Amino acid sequence: MELRGNWNEMKGKLKQKYAELTDDDLKYEEGREDELLGRLQQKLGKTDREIREALRDL
Repeated sequence: MELRGNWNEMKGKLKQKYAELTDDDLKYEEGREDELLGRLQQKLGKTDREIREALRDL
């Protein structure tokens, strides 16, 4: 999954789509995508696949 470069834009879109997400939920560190995906799965109650698809569709 490619998050570098356009993460700030994606983060804004995620916050619009899922108002319950906080800045802490969306904290991204390069090379630690799995931690971000895990936080999103837990917060949104979605599967890894659903999260990846949502990110791709932004």
